[in-house]
Amino acid sequence: MSNELNTFDIAKYLDSNEVIAEYLSQILEDGDLDELLSAIGDIARAKGMTQIAKDTGLGRESLYKSFTVGARPRFDTVLKVLNSFGVRLQAVS
Repeated sequence: MSNELNTFDIAKYLDSNEVIAEYLSQILEDGDLDELLSAIGDIARAKGMTQIAKDTGLGRESLYKSFTVGARPRFDTVLKVLNSFGVRLQAVS
């Protein structure tokens, strides 16, 4: 009998706007920038990196690099990608 573990890929489960919003909300509560960038990358993969590249006018390869742990993408890049998801940032007091 083989003991194989499958790699968990959250992108497979990000299949609705409600799930995506909840995922981002949980990540934002933690306040970890690397986790946030990784989560944005997960959502982009779930939606299709090629489509996100077309929607934002950014290169597909640069998008992959921008949303990996340790990357420091420009804020306008982050906003373009979030906008392509239909996500809007809002300040609440």
